[in-house]
Amino acid sequence: MKKEDPPQYKFDSISEAYRLMGLPKPKHPLISLINGTEIMPGTRGLPGSHVLKFYKISYKPNLGGKVKYGQNYYDFDGGGLLFAAPNQVIGHASDEDQDANACSLYTLLIHPDFFNGYPLAKKIKQYGYFAYGVNETLHLSDEEKDTILSIFRMMETELNSRIDDFSQDVVIAQIELLLNFANRFYKRQFITRKAVYNDLLQKLDGVVDDYFNDSAQQHKGVLTVAYLAGRLHLSPSYLSDMLRAMTGQNAQQLIHDKMIEKAKEILSTTNLSVSEVAYALGFEYSQSFSKLFKSKTNLSPLEFRRQFN
Repeated sequence: MKKEDPPQYKFDSISEAYRLMGLPKPKHPLISLINGTEIMPGTRGLPGSHVLKFYKISYKPNLGGKVKYGQNYYDFDGGGLLFAAPNQVIGHASDEDQDANACSLYTLLIHPDFFNGYPLAKKIKQYGYFAYGVNETLHLSDEEKDTILSIFRMMETELNSRIDDFSQDVVIAQIELLLNFANRFYKRQFITRKAVYNDLLQKLDGVVDDYFNDSAQQHKGVLTVAYLAGRLHLSPSYLSDMLRAMTGQNAQQLIHDKMIEKAKEILSTTNLSVSEVAYALGFEYSQSFSKLFKSKTNLSPLEFRRQFN
């Protein structure tokens, strides 16, 4: 008899998460900062696979799995930051409960409603690292760690102070400061992992070539960012941001350029019709292919082919 998977827990509010972990009721229903050093030993962490209806930012002082390239390590020992957006699945069903203070030094929980009326409500969705995978954690240098921890401590002081007319403005500013530094540090991480990513770029080229050269792939449709990311064991957001840092293009732009290159090759070396070329590249409708081709070359596929006749 097949063993049933443990249930996936869903938390609509921060208070629900606190209740399950056995923590006192949070001081604010929409935002809370958990200091791992102040939690009593034995307090439960969030169980197995779970979904939160709020943002989660965790700083973990000990991270495994540093990236090694040749004889050199390209990450730091200053711990790291993990980000999760609302409605993301966090953890795995097979994960066991662990002490709430076993991994994270600081955990910031923010309900989206806390941002209502502030520009950050919209801007926070532009920070792509909220969609990164756990294996794409932001590893921090000692200096970066000090910066991040100083922001958490400022936030902790503010959240534990008397609430007044300026409290929310100050905390919003602190959150935005944390996000901007994280953005900066992720850009640094792309640079320090450059040798690793050069290998990934070569592998990506191979995946793209195999896709276009394998007639069986035609039935799967147009090459997608999700397919590429899956073959490289990266999240789509991380792949796009990595490519943008390395090449100036995101993953979708790269796919389009590779597709046009392949289309030019077919159009200039075969007698396949435009519809057949479109099908070979995974398009269901030749009009969609022709529109993309003209947007990239300022020529229709037939106009491009006439240049070779």
